[in-house]
Amino acid sequence: MGGRTRVLRNPIAFVSGLVFGCFVILTLTTMLRLPDPTTRATTHHSNNHNKLLIGKFGEMMMEMLPEDLAFTVFLPSEKAFKRDLRLDPSDSFMGEKMNDTYAVVSRVLGFSAVPRSIVSETVAFGKEMSYDSISGFVLHISKDEDGRLVVNGVRSERVDLRRKGSVVHVMDGVLMDAEFRQSVQYDGEED
Repeated sequence: MGGRTRVLRNPIAFVSGLVFGCFVILTLTTMLRLPDPTTRATTHHSNNHNKLLIGKFGEMMMEMLPEDLAFTVFLPSEKAFKRDLRLDPSDSFMGEKMNDTYAVVSRVLGFSAVPRSIVSETVAFGKEMSYDSISGFVLHISKDEDGRLVVNGVRSERVDLRRKGSVVHVMDGVLMDAEFRQSVQYDGEED
């Protein structure tokens, strides 16, 4: 009994015991709030499903964005990357082509990403909304008679996909300014 009264009378020992007790309670509370590992596996499966929907170039673009901020990305489809930019997923990620691919995809991201969430429900039929992309390129967003989003004349294929806190709309074309469009055109190709 004498040891207990010494601890209570000694302020340093009392405060140390109190801090240790709070530490134990905090540690136990934190450990009990950890996410269930089975839930994580389910989320991983849905990410794989989204990877199939946005393709390799889409994954590359989404990796360039910060995870903690909300963006809307008007992402070109794999078909649009191939048709409009001559980027093929089978060879654009190999060797020296990887640097060129990264440069083109990052430039397209600048034209295609808006630093806010825009879901298709917020775009009214017959009304046009204008937003600046992260590169300053103005995007004019509307809905056509089929209910599809149209951005600067490019129609959507799929809308409202979620990735890393961002909204992704897969487009049937590439959003870009005239200067960039001219730089990616090949000889003999007319607009």
